[in-house]
Amino acid sequence: MSQLDHCYNIADLRNVAKKRLPRGVFDYIDKGTEDMMSLSNNLNVMREIKLLNKVITDISDVKLDANIFDRPAAMPLAIAPTGTAGLAWYEGEFELAKAAARAGVPFTLATGSNTPMEKLANEAGGRLWMQLYMWKEKDYSDELVKKAARNGFEALLWTVDIGHGANREHNLRNGFATPYVLNTKSLIDMLIHPVWLSCVMGRYFLNGGMPRHVNYPKGYQMPITGNVSKLEDKKPTTKRADKLSWDDVDRLRDIFPGKLLIKGIMRPDDAAEAIEHGVDGIVISNHGGRNMDSAPAPVQVLPEIVRAVNGKMTVFVDSGIRRGSDIVKCLALGADAVLAGRATLYGTAAGGEAGAVKAISLLKDEMKRTMAYIGTQRVTEIDDDVIWNNPLNS
Repeated sequence: MSQLDHCYNIADLRNVAKKRLPRGVFDYIDKGTEDMMSLSNNLNVMREIKLLNKVITDISDVKLDANIFDRPAAMPLAIAPTGTAGLAWYEGEFELAKAAARAGVPFTLATGSNTPMEKLANEAGGRLWMQLYMWKEKDYSDELVKKAARNGFEALLWTVDIGHGANREHNLRNGFATPYVLNTKSLIDMLIHPVWLSCVMGRYFLNGGMPRHVNYPKGYQMPITGNVSKLEDKKPTTKRADKLSWDDVDRLRDIFPGKLLIKGIMRPDDAAEAIEHGVDGIVISNHGGRNMDSAPAPVQVLPEIVRAVNGKMTVFVDSGIRRGSDIVKCLALGADAVLAGRATLYGTAAGGEAGAVKAISLLKDEMKRTMAYIGTQRVTEIDDDVIWNNPLNS
């Protein structure tokens, strides 16, 4: 019997991941930024939302089927981009993409992934989305977008809530920066996790060397332990564009033929502006509490943004999804679907493709059970009348 057989919820998968991963890698996945206020608020607000059960009703045929961009999905869920999947497991993005395909939900490949987009396009199957960070050299970004289109990626998800980079102090303490600092502390951290060292880093070494961001422009594809002086001007905080406008949205709309999403929307006026520029969907997100520590939880601003959008585009929400009931809460507050990041990444870290499948299955089972409790058999029936004493409107 494997460790996964003893994982009965996402928290159990997190515990397995914590034991398996070096502290630097786990903290990068698990923690937020600064004082972790935004991260903890995401979870606390979600817990405070209560649902009303409905009784003496037909719940014999509960189904989670959903339409995401007019295509069927097994549930109203897509996998969020997570840049460290390739350090959680060897080619973790590939494992997670295969799991998403098996589960019947879309998968989003992070810009900073360690697996080439071509491999996913040719071998993973399923619905593939591509995440974009805009570089200062916008031609580089445009080329990545065109490359994703050539490889058949269905949607482009532009993450915009990066500011001047995140103040993740734990990464500095752990030596988990760009580049990864090989010092006494980080080396000991790796050595006391021999399974990870051999099965992840060892496999990269045997198959071409240290992992690198293979979907970056050629000049940025340094190994994660590359020379600090050579990488100084290529850190994420220096290479990402800080001069943006809605003209950039228009340009992406022109060069990408698929669905265009903007991730990081937290204001109704930004959502309304996105509609004007032909965006197909938005992700209400505070980056999982990983960027601005003073940000509210996305579900706190979800209802007013839904009202502003008024059905004119698809509305996703992320940050804080740990239970299937969380998905139901987001749908009840007006979201069309959710993105999950950490939940499935814990699963990937715990067991590769099988662990990711386990994570999605847990969320699916919990969501189905919750729908039965509130007396709904289809996701389209979930409405805000199931919310009790909604603290978001008080």
